[in-house]
Amino acid sequence: MSLSKVTFTNLEGQTLSGRLELPADQHPHTFALFAHCFTCNKNLGAIRNISRELTSQGFGVLRFDFTGLGESEGDFEDTNFSGNVEDLIAASDFLTREYIAPSLLIGHSLGGAASIFASEKIDSIKAIATIGAPSSPKHVAHLLKSGLEEIKTNGKATINLSGRDFTIKKQFLEDLETKSLPDVAKNLNKALLVMHSPQDTTVSIKNAEEIYHAAKHPKSFVTLDGADHLLMKKEDSIYVGNVIAGWSSRYVNIPEEPLLKSKHNVVASLGNEEGFTTLMKVGKHYLVADEPENIGGKDFGPSPHQFVSAGLSACTAMTIKMYVARKGWDLQNIEVHTSYSKSILANCEDCEDPTTKIDTFEREIKLEGNLDEKQITRILQIADKCPVHKTLHSKTQIITTLL
Repeated sequence: MSLSKVTFTNLEGQTLSGRLELPADQHPHTFALFAHCFTCNKNLGAIRNISRELTSQGFGVLRFDFTGLGESEGDFEDTNFSGNVEDLIAASDFLTREYIAPSLLIGHSLGGAASIFASEKIDSIKAIATIGAPSSPKHVAHLLKSGLEEIKTNGKATINLSGRDFTIKKQFLEDLETKSLPDVAKNLNKALLVMHSPQDTTVSIKNAEEIYHAAKHPKSFVTLDGADHLLMKKEDSIYVGNVIAGWSSRYVNIPEEPLLKSKHNVVASLGNEEGFTTLMKVGKHYLVADEPENIGGKDFGPSPHQFVSAGLSACTAMTIKMYVARKGWDLQNIEVHTSYSKSILANCEDCEDPTTKIDTFEREIKLEGNLDEKQITRILQIADKCPVHKTLHSKTQIITTLL
């Protein structure tokens, strides 16, 4: 994955800060724009996980801080909901100018409401996905109830939200009062995915029902059962990312993947903020590699040695299938189980010597079908003739150059 810091200006001339994530080959088939939740920022864990899942499936994703939040310029107390919508339009203009116009818009919480409003003014958007979005932006006012009277009396108040103090001005509330999300949704001529948790105590699932019923088809609803509003559990945000990627593929233009332009058909890309989570493009396919959590990884994908083991398992199964098909034998299914370890060399003289440990792949083969002992013996011999098996047994060389 390629992760780069980008900046662009909003209508007020203020600089907004974002992160642009590109897939391993850096040629995304589609660009998505992400709008974060109220008082959040682009680096919320859930947003990063959702973006990573999209990127791992070939999307380019721009996530950025709204005015006055995170690394973006401006004062949050001078912003309003309409300003968030304008920031999304500015982000879309940036992508259109520097890369490709976005066709997917994703919004979390109040960012979901802003996404629906912004999509009216961004012609390139073909699909919108909302996560825990309020059906009316003014719903956010209940989060400010501790300071509502002070805001109405003095024109502003300082309110603590999620452990941070924010100054909210009266104009923010007044702007929310003028926005009707169902009115916009019912005239939306774009695909809509509404995602919401029944256990969301911040924005009740009733809001999802109102958005869904107001919108025209094509529309979809996915329940995020057991999730909290901010998707704090890793598995919840990963699930959301996968669902959005699969759902949106029906509505956005995803051309057939070209082969890599380099002479190699495998590329791995790892950003400096991603730990060991590595995005790869293998031919036309996007994959993720990682390390287990007990050695510092996040376990978002198989480890490198698991990928090598997987290659041996797949190659073995394919080689056996080709041979048996040619012979016309009755083999209904093949399972190849492979694991990797450093093991002590068989018949070692000094087994305590570390050099006696060698790379070892243990392979077990399960055959289902009507086979006699002679056929089974031959199949096990054929397994050793699979090309990956031969590669692992042969003398190889790795030639490294700077690209």
